[in-house]
Amino acid sequence: MKIGIIGGSGLYAMSGIERSKWVTVTTPFGKPSDQYLTGRLAGREVVFLPRHGRGHRILPSELNHRANIYGLKKLGVTNVISVSAVGSLQKKYKPTDIVVIDQFFDRTKRSADFTFFGDGVVAHVGFADPVCAGLRKTLVKCGRRAGATIHDGGTYVNMEGPAFSTRAESLFHRAQGWDVIGMTNFGEARCAREAELCYATLAMVTDYDCWHESEEVVTVEMIIECLQKNARMAQEIVRLAVTATDAGADCACRHALTNAIMTQPSLIKPAQRKKLNLLIGKYLKR
Repeated sequence: MKIGIIGGSGLYAMSGIERSKWVTVTTPFGKPSDQYLTGRLAGREVVFLPRHGRGHRILPSELNHRANIYGLKKLGVTNVISVSAVGSLQKKYKPTDIVVIDQFFDRTKRSADFTFFGDGVVAHVGFADPVCAGLRKTLVKCGRRAGATIHDGGTYVNMEGPAFSTRAESLFHRAQGWDVIGMTNFGEARCAREAELCYATLAMVTDYDCWHESEEVVTVEMIIECLQKNARMAQEIVRLAVTATDAGADCACRHALTNAIMTQPSLIKPAQRKKLNLLIGKYLKR
């Protein structure tokens, strides 16, 4: 059992991975963002994926979350640590702070891209608590141990992108009481839950979006500068979390599809059975 790491903007590689090897993984849902880097980190088996591809080649709206998560599952990953750049919607979250989120609000139009199901197979997973509680607590503990300014809990609003928010949008999101804003994690978390993987996010604050009148309007240059400061801290937290996570421990996330599949097994076509076997095969044998 392995721990997956998805690196976001600014984190395209993980230092310290030994016996490293880039491997290509094929999926029935298309191509993942890049090859997966397998190896050992702090004595544990890990799989790293650069979310936007090496060299940052993929827009947030172009990300194939299904393929990315399926590939991790196929490689034996049970826990996924996501590292993501976000904008702050509240004064208390300052650039270089880290929010270990516990909720999402989706503002995209890509619901069909965020599920493995459809085409004759219906399943409804519970998603009231979209982040693995156990893995989230581990990230909070390891973040504090690393000396980061950690905020325990918060809501991540997922916007469409690729442009940053208008000022009206930013003020609206802030008025709702949401905490941080990003463009990638909701679909990732949804697919991870359907794949029965434990998933949690380190939301790395880079800016104040554009609501903060006394701060500069967010620019790519500003974000890159902050990302460089965050990258070393993110890697240290991940390294600590890898050693502190029991990838083999049972968790409710590992049983997300129990009683979730609504379609009568005899009506699932062979092609769909084959396509989804990695995810639902054990439930169709009952």
